[in-house]
Amino acid sequence: MRKASAQKLAESYGKRWTIETMFQELTETLTCEVNALGYPKAALFGFCLALMAYNAVAVVKAALRAVHGHETVHQDLSSYYLALEISQTYDGMMVAIPSPHWSIFRSMNAQQLADVLQELAAHVNLRRYKKHPRGPKKKPTQRTAYKNGGHVSTAKILIKKI
Repeated sequence: MRKASAQKLAESYGKRWTIETMFQELTETLTCEVNALGYPKAALFGFCLALMAYNAVAVVKAALRAVHGHETVHQDLSSYYLALEISQTYDGMMVAIPSPHWSIFRSMNAQQLADVLQELAAHVNLRRYKKHPRGPKKKPTQRTAYKNGGHVSTAKILIKKI
């Protein structure tokens, strides 16, 4: 009995990190915390929009994983560059392809939409959205200035003279 409850606790604790990772991604790449939104209703609306954007990005990532493989997308795809591409491309795309042409997606069922997304994901150049992980930290260099009697506090000088 105790083993089963410990197992459930471990599983729910493991899910905690996926939720926290989602909120970190919301905060960093989708900027859900907007400083100018001081009113609670506006802040809640902004947060809800960020959640919707996160769902849209999650669908794009799922299509990319289906085509390019889970490990490749998980290890190499930068959520920041993907969100940046979406935010920079949207306005121009809406000018080039007016909204009536997007209505075809409304009539698609889930399987048809998944097929279209996978077809589009096959043409994505993942190198454009590659992560640039930070390298290992360098050790600080040893200070050479003031090594032999540079700065001495006034208090130490006064103590020596007394």
